[in-house]
Amino acid sequence: MIKNLLIWVTLCIGLSAFAQQDITVSTTNEAGEPVPNLTLILTNGSRGLTLQETTNAQGKVIFKSVPVINGYQVIFEGNETYGPTFTQEIDVRSNQNPSIVLAVSQTISGEQQLQEVTLSNTTSAKINRRDAEVSFELTEQEIEEIPVEGRDITRVLYRLPNVTQATGFFPEAANVSVNGGNSLFTNYLIDGLDNNENFLGGQRFPIPAGFVKDITVFASNYSAEYGLTSNGIIDVTTKSGTNELTGEVFFVTRPGPSIDGNSPFAQRDLSGNQVKDGFARYQAGGGVGGALVKDKTFYYFNFEHTTDVKDNLLNSPDLGVAETVRGTNYFELFSAKIDQLWSSNFRSSLRANVGLVGIERQGGGLEGGLTFQSAGNTQERNSLNLALKNSYNLGNISGETNIMYSRFKWDYAKANNPNNPQVSVLNPDQELIAILGNPGYVFDEIENTVQFQQKFKYYLENHTLKAGVNFISSDHQLFGGGNPFGNYTVQLTQAQLDNLRNSGVTQDLGINDLPSDVAVLNYNVELRPSSFGKTHNISSIYFEDLWSVTDRLNLTLGLRYDYDNLSKGGSDEGDWNNIAPRFNFNYEIDEKSVVRGGYGIAYDKINYAIYSDALQQNTNSDDYKAQIQAFIDMGILPADTDIDKVTFDGNVSANLTDVTYLNGPTGASLQDQREGVFSNERRILNPNGYDNPYSHQFSVGYQAQIEEDKLFFVDLFHNRGENLLRLRNLNAAEEFPIGPDFDPEDIRTQEEADATRPVPIINGIGIINGQEVSGVARNVVVSETEGKSRYYAASFNFQKVRGTSNYSYRLNYTLSSLKNDTEDINFRPNDANNYDDEYGPSINDRRHLINGIFNFYPLDGSTITLASLLQSGQPINRIPDASIYGTTDLNSDGSAFGDAYQGNSDRSPGEARNSDRLPWSFNFDVGLQHQFKLTTGTRLELRADVFNVFNVENLSGYSNNATQSNQIQPGPASSGVFIQRNAGPPRQFQFGARYLF
Repeated sequence: MIKNLLIWVTLCIGLSAFAQQDITVSTTNEAGEPVPNLTLILTNGSRGLTLQETTNAQGKVIFKSVPVINGYQVIFEGNETYGPTFTQEIDVRSNQNPSIVLAVSQTISGEQQLQEVTLSNTTSAKINRRDAEVSFELTEQEIEEIPVEGRDITRVLYRLPNVTQATGFFPEAANVSVNGGNSLFTNYLIDGLDNNENFLGGQRFPIPAGFVKDITVFASNYSAEYGLTSNGIIDVTTKSGTNELTGEVFFVTRPGPSIDGNSPFAQRDLSGNQVKDGFARYQAGGGVGGALVKDKTFYYFNFEHTTDVKDNLLNSPDLGVAETVRGTNYFELFSAKIDQLWSSNFRSSLRANVGLVGIERQGGGLEGGLTFQSAGNTQERNSLNLALKNSYNLGNISGETNIMYSRFKWDYAKANNPNNPQVSVLNPDQELIAILGNPGYVFDEIENTVQFQQKFKYYLENHTLKAGVNFISSDHQLFGGGNPFGNYTVQLTQAQLDNLRNSGVTQDLGINDLPSDVAVLNYNVELRPSSFGKTHNISSIYFEDLWSVTDRLNLTLGLRYDYDNLSKGGSDEGDWNNIAPRFNFNYEIDEKSVVRGGYGIAYDKINYAIYSDALQQNTNSDDYKAQIQAFIDMGILPADTDIDKVTFDGNVSANLTDVTYLNGPTGASLQDQREGVFSNERRILNPNGYDNPYSHQFSVGYQAQIEEDKLFFVDLFHNRGENLLRLRNLNAAEEFPIGPDFDPEDIRTQEEADATRPVPIINGIGIINGQEVSGVARNVVVSETEGKSRYYAASFNFQKVRGTSNYSYRLNYTLSSLKNDTEDINFRPNDANNYDDEYGPSINDRRHLINGIFNFYPLDGSTITLASLLQSGQPINRIPDASIYGTTDLNSDGSAFGDAYQGNSDRSPGEARNSDRLPWSFNFDVGLQHQFKLTTGTRLELRADVFNVFNVENLSGYSNNATQSNQIQPGPASSGVFIQRNAGPPRQFQFGARYLF
């Protein structure tokens, strides 16, 4: 199918043939009335482009399908009635359709002439007169001025309304939350095409600042053209070349702790992993753009390299080792773009992005660790995008045909010694003293994706009709599970330990340095050392009508439909009813104010990770199938459940004790052990399939053009999320309510809990119809789409662009509330399957957020930027105090493990989920830069950034991993107990230099 699709698309491109952006211009006279039959000219000198159109009866004209570049201007040369005039500079971003007003005045004795054209860019402070799209934008200049760590564009997004730093669920999780939602479900685009890592979520290619023209966040009421998320959309418009040769060469360094403020807590690098001593960052790169053929063929190339240096401590007193282990991270990011103007009606754009990212786990630990270098590994996140976009005009029809191939390879632990077993070494007292050889597990995922888009617009007098199809096919293959070369747990005698220590052990200790006769306590080996996966297909179609009812009122009526083949799950039918209407209005109260609003439904795609987990953590042994049949017989699963469709030959490990060191049998020789392996937890595919999550999105807003360079707007939002993903335990222990008067002696034992399960577990054996069955699971988990969320927000914004003055600013205050009964794809309730008690504030809920950016331009070439971010505290989840109860698992259902935000922990007696709050977060950053003019057209820029200028210790508000955050605290809020696990970054410095030409 994919092959045929590629052939068809290639033929379409060859026969017809980058973006489908329009510029709508409304002309008014001095009385504010529309002016028809005026000839307007759209020009852009950087591309030698000139277009001409005539206004209709409403005084409007649409310049169709223009290239996504800056520096447009609309000119009216004048006639016998009206004098000549022109607009200010107009910048166009990807998938934006700006609507502007051109005011004309009557001539005086025919003497008026068109004066010299002067461009003053105030585009970003203009009201939206076209639709009700709630979006926020940062231009290239604003991105360059804002203090941002490591040229990482995601870290400037926090400066926009409705965008916050996310608490994620693993270190590399996406760090941007829109409207408080789970960051994994934000939809990332580059030039309107997919840039999502489609296994879990987040950016596939981490696009650097040097290739960014502007960034737009769509928060609500966006076009039916956009979908595949009930969260927000982040679209990056990339740079393009012009007739003028331009470029940059840069160097940026963050010296690190040697000059930063002091903090006893670890910080996070750009990948989200913790770093501490010895950390430093070095970045270098450049970009260049120009024309291969003037007015016809343009190019832009960008390359950026980053090296992080970091130290860990390897500390094993028993072996006499206390050494610093140095590691590095690397980021190699290359981007290229070629734009071809075949004619005024036919344009193409070819873009390539290549990312090579490596995060080293060199051994040791931040405070000391026992992992030697031989068991070190590197997490690789390598990406490729190849995108071809084509746009064309055929009379009143404009079209766009786009195709992209992408690849993402995520090797979570590329071992230094991939063919070694892992060896956990114990001393004579059975205390761990070393980990050698291998990380001990495999997670190597490859994703190959093809995307095809076909869009059309049809222009009528008062209607712009838009329709399109989008198809994304991602083929996933995962090699995962335990170590196919086995994992040993061995114990040294005192004599062996003494001999090993006296031999002069260093960080290079390997598995062959241990005595061959060391005692093996356990040997574990993967029984399924092979890859598996599925092709994830999403088909979308949409239709939309932008109806210009009057010269003041626009209505947008849209309809979108998506089908996701993963919704089929373990069923025969997928979710076929994903019909998403969109409606919005934009009414111009007067020349300087509009009111806008609307309603729409937006559907999420099914996260591939839930499907992959259901395969990987599954088994098709006869014992496990018997357990699934028992659930069917008890009515826990539907009577028509097809056991063969919901089970799979997943990863299972065998455990042996009677082996000699480094002579354990292979997984292939132990396949008979699959049948009887008891598991604490297993999964199945949902026999009912999965309903795609979706949200009802409401918004209403008001915009006022205070002055030419000043804009005020306020927006009210309400999102109602439905069918959110979560987990259900088919073999859950009975509910065990925990009241405020719960005492330690009231704790239920594991044996008591196991006896209440539908399939009881006694001494690690399942009981089915009175028969003992060993190859079952204590917990049998299935993903379901039954969760809900409720989001309310009011966003107040005031912004001033520079214009002709020497300062600019943005101010935003957002008041919001987000509650839900599930946080993530792996969220489970703390007691049985009781989700009623889980509804509460979200992990990313922030009631108050105040954002301010002030730019001052004291001298020609100088910029001083002050950026502030103030946030009320994030929720605290209060869990049982183990020092009082001896455990955090008060109901002994075996789910009190790992991350408390996955719902895996009980609540402290008397506390509801996320019932407490951390203190406010205060961040003030400063950026100082000056550009020295070297020659005509060349400049040298020197820059210094200071983050957290006042060195405030923030316990909340920063991008974090939930397992490392302060959002998990023991005991009730009334206890006053607070264990500080982390803190926001202390004062940090970053220095840079750029050569611009």
